[in-house]
Amino acid sequence: MANTLSAKSAALFEQAKKVLPGGVSRNTLLRGSHPLYAAFGKGCKVTDIDGVERIDFANNMASHIHGHAYGPIVEAVAAQLRRGTAFTLATEAEVRFAEHLCARSPAFDKIRFVNSGTEAVMAAIKAARAFTGRAKIAKVEGSYHGAYDFAEVSQESTPANWGDAAHPEAVPLAVGTPAGIAAEMVIIPFNDPDRALAILDEHKGQIAAVLIDPVPHRIGLVPAGQDFAGTMAKWTQDNGALLIFDEVITYRNEEGGMQARFNIRPDLTALGKMIGGGFPVGALAGRAEVMDVFVSGAKGLRLPHSGTFSANPVTMTAGLVAMAHFDKAGVTRLNALGDYARKGLAEVIRQADVAASVSGTGSLLRLHLKEQPPRNYREAYLSGDEKRALSALIEALYDEGMIMIHTGAAALSTPMGRGDIDRLCGAVLKSLLSIRALMDKINS
Repeated sequence: MANTLSAKSAALFEQAKKVLPGGVSRNTLLRGSHPLYAAFGKGCKVTDIDGVERIDFANNMASHIHGHAYGPIVEAVAAQLRRGTAFTLATEAEVRFAEHLCARSPAFDKIRFVNSGTEAVMAAIKAARAFTGRAKIAKVEGSYHGAYDFAEVSQESTPANWGDAAHPEAVPLAVGTPAGIAAEMVIIPFNDPDRALAILDEHKGQIAAVLIDPVPHRIGLVPAGQDFAGTMAKWTQDNGALLIFDEVITYRNEEGGMQARFNIRPDLTALGKMIGGGFPVGALAGRAEVMDVFVSGAKGLRLPHSGTFSANPVTMTAGLVAMAHFDKAGVTRLNALGDYARKGLAEVIRQADVAASVSGTGSLLRLHLKEQPPRNYREAYLSGDEKRALSALIEALYDEGMIMIHTGAAALSTPMGRGDIDRLCGAVLKSLLSIRALMDKINS
């Protein structure tokens, strides 16, 4: 399908390459010989400019909880557009949305809005440093926290530079990153509390915060263990550091995020994606004492912070509708659909008789071309052959009418039902069989 029915997308990509580096503004859209271009979306389906309709299991990297063109959001945003899109004045919409999000999570005393998950994590790191007076940040090896120099460290380390498993090296991502960036990052292994504690103890009195994604996508979309999360929380409490949860993706999995499932109250939480109702958004929430670093007081203004489009009323309006319509019952229903999907995909993998597996929790899932889901970044790391096989799988799924995240992950949306999951399972079965030769090469 991709080669025979995407002529318009191919032609548009040739135009794009003349004015956009690589032809795109985000590399995750690159697939095959060219990206596909959307014409419109409705509910859980997207139609490209060549007229091909697909079920959207990517949902713009997990940012659409109600799918595309959700009626109540469209109506509310249209009304706000007529009133204006951004002002050098505050708006009531910001206050109402803040009240709603703070009511969902006991750890959210106060919240401040930004424009992306990257900005939310950036603000969290800077707030932790401003509050503690310390510089170092601890993060999990391989975890993704957006495009901030500090957060990118050891995001894509390799066997050639990642060092000993018991003591991972801090490896910058981008060429030209100043050496001092990595020096301020402490890298700990995922779901290994004993080794993580040993590393953290080496930097007692220097660490401002421990940054955790409770279900790290890049590590394999396997949830953090209760013991790991709890151990990190206790260490921060005992050592004057802050605990930061990155729930940009995972907040969807419980009404109050994964922290509610763990019964842990992080000092700070970074949010984004689905809370914007389809518009660019980020937010930093946390306990009042920490959030007050943004406020001028006896210690002066410890962290100046602004943003031209932060808390713009269009995003605030869309976000409030999206979240108000994703209440506890909605979360429970979508999580049950996620369970149904993971069970169905596990059965499909058994039928295909290939070395593959499925991971995830709540309304998130990920396919792996490995017999068992990885337990940490080093197990999740893909060889060249594994990357080629995964790309072939994603390409085959597109040809079968499914849009997936390039890693093999999926984020469900509320318009979906069991019929959509059944179609996904059928497409995965066909796609796995179509790449059997590549998989046999990996496992030979």
